[in-house]
Amino acid sequence: MQMILNFNQVGMNDVEKVGGKNASLGEMIQHLAKADVLVPGGFATTAESFFHFLQTNNLQTKINDLLAALDVDDVNALREAGSTIRHWVLDADFPEDFEQAITTHYQTLCDEAGVADLAVAVRSSATAEDLPEASFAGQQETYLNVSGIADVLVAVKKVFASLYNDRAISYRVHQGFAHADVALSAGIQRMVRSDCGASGVMFTVDTESGFSDVVFITASYGLGEMVVQGAVNPDEFYVHKPTLAKGKPAVIKRNVGSKKIKMIYSESGDEPVTQVAVESHEQQLFSLTDEEVMQLARYAVLIETHYERPMDIEWGRDGIDGKLYILQARPETVTSQQSAQVLERFILGEKSDVIVTGRSIGQRIGAGRAKVIASLDQMDEIAQGDVLVTDMTDPDWEPIMKRASAIVTNRGGRTCHAAIIAREMGIPAVVGCNDATALITHGTEVTVSCAEGETGKVYQGILPFDIHKAKLDAMPNAPIKIMMNVGNPDRAFDFQKLPNAGVGLARLEFVINRMIGFHPNALLHPDLVDEDVRAQIQTKTAAYGKPRDFYVKRLAEGMATLAASFYPKPVIIRFSDFKSNEYSNLIGGKSFEPHEENPMLGFRGASRYAAADFKDCFAMECEAVKIVREQMDLTNLEVMVPFVRTTMEAQRVIEVLKANGLERGKHGLRVIMMCEIPSNALLAEDFLQYFDGFSIGSNDLTQLTLGLDRDSGLVAEAFDERDPAVKQLLTLAIEACKRQGKYIGICGQGPSDHPDLAKWLAEKGIDSVSLNPDTVVETWLMLARG
Repeated sequence: MQMILNFNQVGMNDVEKVGGKNASLGEMIQHLAKADVLVPGGFATTAESFFHFLQTNNLQTKINDLLAALDVDDVNALREAGSTIRHWVLDADFPEDFEQAITTHYQTLCDEAGVADLAVAVRSSATAEDLPEASFAGQQETYLNVSGIADVLVAVKKVFASLYNDRAISYRVHQGFAHADVALSAGIQRMVRSDCGASGVMFTVDTESGFSDVVFITASYGLGEMVVQGAVNPDEFYVHKPTLAKGKPAVIKRNVGSKKIKMIYSESGDEPVTQVAVESHEQQLFSLTDEEVMQLARYAVLIETHYERPMDIEWGRDGIDGKLYILQARPETVTSQQSAQVLERFILGEKSDVIVTGRSIGQRIGAGRAKVIASLDQMDEIAQGDVLVTDMTDPDWEPIMKRASAIVTNRGGRTCHAAIIAREMGIPAVVGCNDATALITHGTEVTVSCAEGETGKVYQGILPFDIHKAKLDAMPNAPIKIMMNVGNPDRAFDFQKLPNAGVGLARLEFVINRMIGFHPNALLHPDLVDEDVRAQIQTKTAAYGKPRDFYVKRLAEGMATLAASFYPKPVIIRFSDFKSNEYSNLIGGKSFEPHEENPMLGFRGASRYAAADFKDCFAMECEAVKIVREQMDLTNLEVMVPFVRTTMEAQRVIEVLKANGLERGKHGLRVIMMCEIPSNALLAEDFLQYFDGFSIGSNDLTQLTLGLDRDSGLVAEAFDERDPAVKQLLTLAIEACKRQGKYIGICGQGPSDHPDLAKWLAEKGIDSVSLNPDTVVETWLMLARG
């Protein structure tokens, strides 16, 4: 009998011997060490030794008989049976030969490390675990900072007993695994000192959309259990794989997590690990550098390439040697199994007051009666279809989570336990809300929406919603290019799945509003704003160093996310076109914006870019574009200038762009102009001297042609992009671009609202129509039919 196998003796063909987790560790040690992927060494007890232990203590038949008679949906009966079996296992003795084998191998680890009582992690690895179709993540226990053979033996027995945790018993039944066929292998692995470093989880796909061109990394201070359990809101990073492969800076997106606590080694002898608060200034910083993030992403890509499937990976940064280690790797089991041929989108019909917000999980909507649950003692209060609201969940909660229509937690990030289970069950979850249990009233009806981007929202009452399904497997050819209007970078990974020829309009205002929040001048001149605004600036920008760097880098992240999502298709980003009243509403904005009676026709668009009190703000926009195009090499990003009133203004803005390092034709840069003022169409030939084409903004063009305020309900009925006067101007713009061989598209609302207008534009020879995402498939099919 082989009771123990070293990790370097096993691989993925040995799952039946040492379980999925340990087999994967051995696989990486054997095959990825030559690629410099660092995996801590150790050894595994075998399935044979587990069954040997059960049989020696006459437990196998007793356990199987008890489980065979169990109804796992009876939560109280499940709890009682699990407790009984775990006590049987913990009270049993290890066979002498098995105990000696563990002792010998642990001593070898200590000798190799030159440490008397080496600290190890004792991890569970079930023989039905980490398969491509079932993750079993977190079903059994892990024990950290275990040192000395006596404590190692105790931890191994606890790991064995955890095969019969309530959640593990329930999960096996629901996944169709026979209890008697599943064995438990304990992995004894050298500890990585992430207690004084950092740790986290990473996926080789985006966990929400399934977008496969990114690595998604979460990170927090201390041992990784805090991230896995959802006890902290971690930092988040996205790395673009094609950019990483070029050797370019590839971190396209960053989010600072609160990281309020961390798990470290305990100084007392009672418990091996303990939780402590993180210093407030450390909470405001990123727990990883960009170079560390990209190194982890390189590891992730190597692992994914080796396993030939999307992977879920745990990692740790040793605070003593400073190196990054891979601690576990398992197949990703949710988004990778979703059909790419059917797109399902949830759309909220109406909205009410928002009670609380957090991180959005699942891109779905759920509704029901809220049940605020403090502990599992209240599990009987959760009925089928209720919304579970709690501080955080762990695998013990899974039997009652299965009853919920949605989950809301105070703590946790997008890779925490609640998020993983919600995805597996196909229900929405809003995690990391901070105060959901205080703000949501027990027993009230709520709607949980995760269909509006990265921010999940809990609304008052039961709200109506629709589910749209689109089959994408056999889209016919369209006579023109169908592009999309995508303003919110949060939705880019999701929208790229739709059939498209790129992004015809990405509004920079969305990026500024959602990812920055401050007026650019408030960041350039914090001495000119109120003290409370200065305090907000200091807190929000700390992770980026200087306030100006925060603005530039956040702009670049928003642009890079959009460009990477649709790469290598063109993504046309429109420079900021806030009106003065909209800029004033940004934090600190009232200190810098004029009051205008008619902002729609005032200080906006191109007229701002060379103005003395805004040119430094525009320079930051240009700098962000240069970072994305020249440093990250996402040259599919193109720029568009809005609201250019005169040819003199056109000439001036081109000069300003050049002065800021953005020159037409240099590095393949195209500069497009929004054609949205009647003068643009009437003098199209003259304006085109300065630009590489037009993108028609039909909203403003219609408004200014017909002389009506599109926001006024009194005259709204007269607003129609199909009016003959508007069509005449559209014809002039299209024909001028065609004569000069330049790009002509349309990005206004018109073609999204009126399919007949889209058809008329196609007949006129327009190159592309850029539509709202919810109308892309229908308009595409209509145009293809002719």
